[in-house]
Amino acid sequence: MAKARKRSRLVLTVLAVLVVGAVLTAAFRPRPALVDMGQVTRGAMMMTIDEEGRTRVSEPYVVSTPIAGRLQRVEVNPGDPVARGETIVAHMLPTNPAALDVRTREQARAAVASAEAALRAARADLNASLADRDLAMADLDRNRRLAEDNVVSEAAIQRAQQLFRVADAAVDTAEAAISMREADLANAQAELIGFDDQGLAAAIGGVGNGVEMPLYAPADGRILQVMHESATTLPAGTPIMEIGDVDDALEVVVELISSDAVQVSQGDQVLIEDWGGAETLEGRVARIDPFGITKFSALGVEEQRVPVTIEFTGTPESRTRLGHGYRVETRIVVWQTDNAVIVPSSALFRAGDSWAVLAVQDGTAFQTEITLGRNNGIEAEVTEGLRPEDTVILYPSSAIADGASVSARETR
Repeated sequence: MAKARKRSRLVLTVLAVLVVGAVLTAAFRPRPALVDMGQVTRGAMMMTIDEEGRTRVSEPYVVSTPIAGRLQRVEVNPGDPVARGETIVAHMLPTNPAALDVRTREQARAAVASAEAALRAARADLNASLADRDLAMADLDRNRRLAEDNVVSEAAIQRAQQLFRVADAAVDTAEAAISMREADLANAQAELIGFDDQGLAAAIGGVGNGVEMPLYAPADGRILQVMHESATTLPAGTPIMEIGDVDDALEVVVELISSDAVQVSQGDQVLIEDWGGAETLEGRVARIDPFGITKFSALGVEEQRVPVTIEFTGTPESRTRLGHGYRVETRIVVWQTDNAVIVPSSALFRAGDSWAVLAVQDGTAFQTEITLGRNNGIEAEVTEGLRPEDTVILYPSSAIADGASVSARETR
């Protein structure tokens, strides 16, 4: 019995030691590090320059006041359709002349009297010139008849002809002087025109005395904005409203940083997103301005921006309700391919002068140097070092060394 008890005690002791040893071994054995993993794939990849833009009408027309006058209340509203040369968008009344004070009016009357006296003097000079010409013509005719009878010499006839030409030129001069004096008189009389004169309409070309001047739309399209809606007096050349073709002449303008603008070429494809619609609109780069604009970012950093114009390539129906001055997000495609070996950019890290990843094979991480092509910050093109379907560690930590045991972290 004693021997049996000793054997059973020994067996129990051995079993207890084995269990404790197994527990200690399991407790202190290195565990695989939990990491996030990603796959290397083959597929399409593109490089884009993303920037916020604004829509605008490519050729807006500004309707301005053609003369100084009173603008009547504008009845059209933004969004109303207009036809070139047919739709009346506004009415104007020309400004009446200012009232004259006593001194100015007396000066104007004196100028009129002086102009009338000068005109009478010019007409008297004309009468004198006509009399001299008639006398010179009679002398010339008499000398010609006497020359037929050989009574006067040829020199006398020539002198008579010369006197007639001088007299005829004096008549022309007198007639021109009358025209000048008539113009001076009209100018002096115009100084007397006041806001209460009944002859104002004739003085300003037949427009006045309550006669409105209609302003027609200069182009087909829609009213974009109205600068002056209420009736008011405006000087000539004041903008009243803006007209443009929102349906067929809409474009997008983005201001790129100059270092990004040099990567863009005319004709590059553009993806237009976040504009309010469900689908992505397409466009192309139509123009890159040759000058840069100095602007400040929200943080106060000075930047050189280059305006880039983008035209839509889709149908107008695809961008319904997109108007002038709307905000959009643009992605200008500067490079793309359909057959690239792609690795997530979050798996990359620097190893000296080269790029590397931690590739996973059979639960073990191996540091692998690779050669990169393009990198858009989310995905990178691999030209050497990896193959499709390879597994890499995302966000590699410095605690994971080459040859470390790793395991994929479970995602919920």
